[in-house]
Amino acid sequence: MDSAKQEASARAAELSRVLHYHNYRYYVLDSPEVSDAEYDSLLRELQVIEAKYPDLITPDSPTQRVGGAPATGFQSVTHAIPMYSLANAFNAGDLREFDQRVRAVAGQHEVQYV
Repeated sequence: MDSAKQEASARAAELSRVLHYHNYRYYVLDSPEVSDAEYDSLLRELQVIEAKYPDLITPDSPTQRVGGAPATGFQSVTHAIPMYSLANAFNAGDLREFDQRVRAVAGQHEVQYV
C-alpha cells in the first residue's frame, strides 16, 4: 500500500470512528455535539476517500448506513402530496438543482416549500 493510500486509510478509520460517535450522540442520547453542517462535512470527506479507494469501504462505514429501525406503534401513511427531502444543500447552486428536480417531477403542479 502506498503512502497516500495509507494516509487515506488512517483518515477514513478516524472519520468513521468520529462519525459513529456523533451518530450515537445524536440518535441515542439526543445530545449532538456538532452542527448538521459539521457532521455533513465529515461524512462528505469520508465519501470522497471511499470513492477514491473503494476497497477502504467497510460494512460498518457511516456511508453504508441506510437508517435505524423504523419506530413501532405508528400506522403506515401514503401522502397525498409527495414528501421530498433536501438532503445536503450547502450553497445556492445546490438549492437551485433541488428546485429544478422537484419542478421536473411536479410538472404543471404548483410547488410549495414548507
